[in-house]
Amino acid sequence: MASPFPAQVMDLTERQKSLAYLTLMVALVLEIVDVTIVNTALPVIEQDFGAAAAQAQWVAAGYSLAFALLLMLGGRLGDAFGYNRLFIGGVAGFTFASMLCGLSRSPEQLIAARVLQGGAGAMMAPQVMALIQVLFHPLERVAKLAWVGVIGGLSAICGPIIGGVLIHANPFGLGWRSVFLINVPVGVLAVIVAWKLLPSARSSLTRGIDGGGTTLFAASMAAMLYPLVRGHDLGWQPWHLALLFAAPIMLALVWRRTERRAKTGAATLYAPELFHQRQFAFGLAIALAFGAATGGFLFVFAFGAQKLLGFSPLETGLLHIPFSAGVMLGIAFLGRKLVTSHGKWVLVGGITLMALFAGGTLAWIETDVSFWWALPCLALAGTGMGMTSGPLTPVILARVDRSHAGTASGLIKTVQELGMALGIAIVGTAFFAGAPTGEVGAVLPAIAAIEGLMLICLVLAFRLPAPLFPKHDA
Repeated sequence: MASPFPAQVMDLTERQKSLAYLTLMVALVLEIVDVTIVNTALPVIEQDFGAAAAQAQWVAAGYSLAFALLLMLGGRLGDAFGYNRLFIGGVAGFTFASMLCGLSRSPEQLIAARVLQGGAGAMMAPQVMALIQVLFHPLERVAKLAWVGVIGGLSAICGPIIGGVLIHANPFGLGWRSVFLINVPVGVLAVIVAWKLLPSARSSLTRGIDGGGTTLFAASMAAMLYPLVRGHDLGWQPWHLALLFAAPIMLALVWRRTERRAKTGAATLYAPELFHQRQFAFGLAIALAFGAATGGFLFVFAFGAQKLLGFSPLETGLLHIPFSAGVMLGIAFLGRKLVTSHGKWVLVGGITLMALFAGGTLAWIETDVSFWWALPCLALAGTGMGMTSGPLTPVILARVDRSHAGTASGLIKTVQELGMALGIAIVGTAFFAGAPTGEVGAVLPAIAAIEGLMLICLVLAFRLPAPLFPKHDA
């Protein structure tokens, strides 16, 4: 079927297409930065509100959880109602939620605004890739999509640095609120440009939405995360354990429902046949565990540096620079270039580096032995993260049939975001359980949780097939 989009795109000048692309990148940066920027601000927020540790965790995890749970739904809604409409609505909602975050007067208000912000981000983010396909011809997309990866990676690792600088600069006396309110003028400008320049487009395929599956999946994640975050703070109750027991049962019901609906041709939450491919299934499990480990590490590192060592938000942000440099080295010069020739051993090496030196960095927070110990640990931990995260998505998708590429990519992003939320819940809970007053041994439970997750990643990486990439493109 001929695409209805080219005639609209041809009416745009090259300058207008470039501005439209820039608008998409601005939205991408806003969405990714807000996952990590809040880590630097959390101790200041906790002090300002007198919030409990679990509330601080939910400020970070609430965004990632809402984003992950609604991401697949956002993609389906874009197909049905138009990518430009969902993008504009998502940016507008994200901007409004950012304003609510900056104006919050209590931890509860801030958590609710962060959940709303994550939900709006889930409506906005899937449309970026779809609109790039609409705006550019196949050969043009190669460079544009390459920049998406670079900009996305930089945004993730620069979030804590930007947060530290903003809190230190304290523009207009806003303090931590500036990390949210800075989104407002940027978001308003993005909405105006998107309204004027983005072409109207939607999928030519009719796709339904499995509302029941989406709701059941969200309920299973809530049943898992709530007791992990609140159990220690409230004193473990029998119903906390009941929720944890119910979570895998509900996930099994989601799996069974999806398999059954796929056989009848009904709308499904995901394509179940993807999990019949071993490399995809194992790779996705690595993405979940690695996302949890790295999300938990970044959370505890930013929190512990300030609460246990007394670093300022700016100093904590600047501490992320060697880590960021290591990530870029791992992505650009090691992970992507070596994975085709050395296969799963690149992932094994990256996971091992991250495990060793993330633990070494947190051990520095525990002992405060020397500032110079932390810098190489951070750089090497970042290198390990880049070596793993850089090639992991291509590895997961290597043997996936092209007809499932869009669904598979959305599923990967969902799992990565869920991993971040789980990591903050699991590792953060371990940290707060051991560090109520910052006594000796406080960080050890968090280190143990991270190393346990990394061990799971290693076991799964060894199980990946060889070679990782088929000799002939299917």
